[in-house]
Amino acid sequence: MYTPFVVCLAAGNLKIETFRHYIAQDFHFLKAFAHAYELAEECTDDDDDAKLAISKLRKGVLEELKMHNSFVQEWGIDPSKDGAINSATVKYTDFLLATASGKVEGVKGPGKLATPFERTKVAAYTLGAMTPCMRLYAFLAKELQALIDSEDGSHPYQKWFDNYSSEGFQASALQTEDLLDKLSVPLTGEELDIIEKLYHQAMKLEIEFFNVQPLAQSTVVPLTKEHNPVEDRLVIFSDFDLTCTIVDSSAILAEIAIVTAPKSDQAQPENQIARMSSAELRNTWGLLSGQYTEEYEQCIESILPSEKVEFNYEVLCKAIEQLSDFEQRANSRVIESGVLKGLNLEDIKRAGERLILQDGCTSFFKKIVKNENLNANIHVLSYCWCADLIRSAFSSGGLDVLNIHANEFSFEDSISTGEIIKKVESPIDKVQSFNTILKSYSTDKKNLTVYIGDSVGDLLCLLQADVGIVIGSSSSLRRVGGQFGVSFLPLYPGLIKKQKECVKESSSKWKGQSGTLYTVSGWAEIHAFILGW
Repeated sequence: MYTPFVVCLAAGNLKIETFRHYIAQDFHFLKAFAHAYELAEECTDDDDDAKLAISKLRKGVLEELKMHNSFVQEWGIDPSKDGAINSATVKYTDFLLATASGKVEGVKGPGKLATPFERTKVAAYTLGAMTPCMRLYAFLAKELQALIDSEDGSHPYQKWFDNYSSEGFQASALQTEDLLDKLSVPLTGEELDIIEKLYHQAMKLEIEFFNVQPLAQSTVVPLTKEHNPVEDRLVIFSDFDLTCTIVDSSAILAEIAIVTAPKSDQAQPENQIARMSSAELRNTWGLLSGQYTEEYEQCIESILPSEKVEFNYEVLCKAIEQLSDFEQRANSRVIESGVLKGLNLEDIKRAGERLILQDGCTSFFKKIVKNENLNANIHVLSYCWCADLIRSAFSSGGLDVLNIHANEFSFEDSISTGEIIKKVESPIDKVQSFNTILKSYSTDKKNLTVYIGDSVGDLLCLLQADVGIVIGSSSSLRRVGGQFGVSFLPLYPGLIKKQKECVKESSSKWKGQSGTLYTVSGWAEIHAFILGW
């Protein structure tokens, strides 16, 4: 969905020359598809039901070819003249026909398939290589059709959406999957592994097919497409707790404190920092946590305007100052309670190394760091009490070069004193760090800033960045933002809207403090948007 071709197609400003080229490529692709179904049908002579089902699917492809003929007439496309078959088309069609011919690793050639079972197995492999295409087209068309349903019917490629989102095509996709399931029933675990590999390979080739369609126009994806490292600087900011992690770091530190604390009847060495017993710690943590949750909700309620107001960044800043005061008071209570005393630095680092990060987070940061064609910097801004926990979490994944901006524990001989060296305690601290970091860069390059966060504490930074991306489903973030006039737009529809603003050769500009934030389901979306596939 995040390929430039598909985004432009959905936006309706895909150049007709590009669409013609795509249809010409798809024409060659469909001919190979029909032939593959024919070969699969020949392999099911002893299974009348499967043979009939494949025959129906092949007829569906032939109908699709007729639809392409209508495109040919409507847009003046000549598949024999509108460009040679590109490499991605050749890769998929060669792969598909080789599979349908039984040329799969560990499988006998078509002339050597002595038993009906061996022949049916090849049919299953063929369906494994075809199903991803059917599913991808059905998914794309249905998703994109939903985005353009509200339009007035003037979309130039409406016919394409209508065809692939139709009940008939959606049913064909389901029938292909059902047939693959049926043919897979008698297969061994090893043979099912082969189908899985074929499926993944086919999906990869299909995505590549969309990715290589030539585009001679400005696009909003990937974000780094027009990035020039000589002139531009990409600065990515990210929160840590529940943005990168699955569990809040305070819960991790609390668990370390409780697990390593002495039992109530256990004597403590005189030369060590005095600590509460594990039972006392658990009770105190519970009280602190309950008080924080209750007062946080009260604070959120107190800063909300009685009625929704128009977006004004300065007005929002004033309101968020109250939340900042609350966060600072909460931290002071934690320090005064003594619950952070006596934690061993090595225990903290080990916990960081074992910390589970959200799927795709580490791989995204690695891609950014390792891309030599990007002039990019990554900064993690966090309320976390102990930056060592964050550093060890990322370094265990090979990310030692990230810039971490967080609070620090005070240590004596690697044992925490219970004090916090305060650096980033509140939303105001975060946005001040954000601005300070940007000011530290030289002015010879243009900054493009992205902030990724999940909570009210990230709201000011999210809005200050050129692109603010919200991950997770924080209700308080949406409540506060919504009442202060902030719009939360799912990223993909937002990109379609942005792509429509791309006119001629000038790309649509991203700009901070626009009042619009983009929501995502996970890091895979962020990766696809910023770096592409």
